[in-house]
Amino acid sequence: MPRFILLIMMLCLAGGPLAADRLAYLDMARRGWTYDLRTTMPRRNLSTPVNISGRDMAGSSLCLVGQPPHPASLDTINVFRALAHHVFGKPIPMRYAGPDASACGSGRTVILRLYSGHPPNQALSADLGWMNRIYGLGLGSHSSFAATSPGMAQTFFGRRGQGTHIMVKQSPRSQSGSLERAFYKSILIEELYQSFTFGMDILLFDQTAGFQSKLQETPVSLYHLPWDSRVFMRNMVNSNPSGLCRFDVFMMHAVAQAPVGQTTEPAFINYIDQHYDDLMRRTELTLGDAQFAPIFDPACRSAN
Repeated sequence: MPRFILLIMMLCLAGGPLAADRLAYLDMARRGWTYDLRTTMPRRNLSTPVNISGRDMAGSSLCLVGQPPHPASLDTINVFRALAHHVFGKPIPMRYAGPDASACGSGRTVILRLYSGHPPNQALSADLGWMNRIYGLGLGSHSSFAATSPGMAQTFFGRRGQGTHIMVKQSPRSQSGSLERAFYKSILIEELYQSFTFGMDILLFDQTAGFQSKLQETPVSLYHLPWDSRVFMRNMVNSNPSGLCRFDVFMMHAVAQAPVGQTTEPAFINYIDQHYDDLMRRTELTLGDAQFAPIFDPACRSAN
């Protein structure tokens, strides 16, 4: 038996379930927050210095473009804004700017483009072209971009600052089935959470293990399936939790409290280890606040 596995078993036996929880949280934190910047953007200038800290997003304004938010989308966005305000101590101002992202202005602004139907790839390209000019991202001046999933988000680092762009499909007003509601709500929560914490996807191959984080995903093959199809939606809904779990709230508090330069560096994980009990206390208080319940998944929030 490898020595590191034996050590983990001894620690778990010595400390019981609480010690096992702590080790599991530290492992997920490493997998979700210890990474190098990745990009899929062609011809991007990678020489720009990058500083990744979730606290940079605290107090950023949220600028909605494209379709106005449907009532269900607006409810989800507002609950997430309230949760972020509670955890980070700064409000997230929000406004709807119409069809054009350039109306959002520069500064500490997160752009959220909502749409239904076919992906607005031309509008996406226009958004990123405008951000390229404003922030000096180093993208090709005539580049075009296309949506690769119904929910996608990326933060860009440029010579004149950083900008975050989120594009999420929302339900047409005529759709009100439980599967559709769960699907559209789930992808919106996930993109908002990842954008405001810089947490990355965590693959979970054992489908019997149970989800402990919204970041966890079980791999599914959805190639060539229409995003509006019930098969696609059902597989997406089943591939990860419907909302935030206890671990996700725990990590929001860790991002908000850790006095580190970057939340992708080992010092961040060390802080979580040293302040685990205090972070868990803050987490339990937050989970107990009923105003945030609509974006929590009760099936995973109490998982060990």
